[in-house]
Amino acid sequence: MLVVKKFGGTSVADKDRIFNVANRCIEDYKKGSQVVVVLSAMGKQTDVLIDMAKDINPKAARRELDMLLTTGEQTSVALMAMAINALGYPAISMNAFQVAMHTTADYGGARIKRIDTDRIKNELDNRRIVVITGFQGINKYDDYTTLGRGGSDTTAVALAAALHADACEIYTDVDGVFTADPRIVPKARKLNEITYDEMLELASLGAGVLHNRSVEMAKKYGVQLVVRSSLNTSEGTVVKEESNMEKMLVSGVAADKNVVQIAVENLPNKPGVAFKLFHHLANHNVNVDMIIQSVEHDSTQDICFTVTEDMAETAIETLKRHSNSSLKGSHVTVTRDVAKVSVVGAGMMSNAGVAAKMFEALYDAGVNILQISTSEIRVTVLIERKYTETAAQAVHDAFSLDD
Repeated sequence: MLVVKKFGGTSVADKDRIFNVANRCIEDYKKGSQVVVVLSAMGKQTDVLIDMAKDINPKAARRELDMLLTTGEQTSVALMAMAINALGYPAISMNAFQVAMHTTADYGGARIKRIDTDRIKNELDNRRIVVITGFQGINKYDDYTTLGRGGSDTTAVALAAALHADACEIYTDVDGVFTADPRIVPKARKLNEITYDEMLELASLGAGVLHNRSVEMAKKYGVQLVVRSSLNTSEGTVVKEESNMEKMLVSGVAADKNVVQIAVENLPNKPGVAFKLFHHLANHNVNVDMIIQSVEHDSTQDICFTVTEDMAETAIETLKRHSNSSLKGSHVTVTRDVAKVSVVGAGMMSNAGVAAKMFEALYDAGVNILQISTSEIRVTVLIERKYTETAAQAVHDAFSLDD
């Protein structure tokens, strides 16, 4: 049996937790399994490195940021291999170059293209526990790249797919996937199972338990995931194609404060304008969400959308740069004190009234809706950020998700 085990930063935050993870990996090894371990940087180390970079150069090149940030995971894997060795078992640490984790050239948000598995398989055949850096890869220029925050999950799933692993386990500091963030909704309960589609929506909407691209990849390659705590032995949550156990209209509520609303006003109301606007943003790798287009009476239009906070400045600078050319006459307005609250559930496809029930709960809680976006299994609203917790709790209660 071959198992891929991924541990987040809190799971390897200090010496005691490193040895705890080492022992958990050794348990599988002693049962005869081949073990691949994927690690994030220790604790808040990535944030520390980002702060160091900002202190030196607030506008540091993304290439140099990736060069810096990848040191966090290299520290984790080296220390973990040392810990496993200290406990009397063979282990070897490997970074993206040694694995040959090939990615696109996009610094700060690269995507995995392929993995050369020969070295890993050779080490596994020699009965070593292989400890691999998450979050990072190498591009065609032989530069380090990073996969975006939470990218270690994607590394683990990619390895599980490439190695045809029997299991892919994602360890974190919570017991699994909950109906809402327990820090916001204290009565949120753990789900035994959830579908890829539901998990993908939740992950994309701010549920921090899994990186959204890891779920995309798991669905594409049929990698069944288990999300569980590194701090106890509870069963966790299984993420798979279909879920029969949780026959719920709504599976979860997600809240995301990492949002900025951008309005581009006074655009010409003619064909091609929206294309030009979003084409400029795409050329700078800016992902947009919750798009609304409104038509005014004087042959102009406004287009409003949301982006993540880390992409806001890039989006704003790009739009202003083109305001005198292809987007001539436009004006950019930015609103930062906003948040997204969403309900997600496969049961929504065959049941009417979910949106109405959600909006009623928000009305009763005195929360105003600024923008709305929907899919087959999701309803998302944009609200004032100060009401995030109130809104999440109200919606969670409305769908009785703590029953």
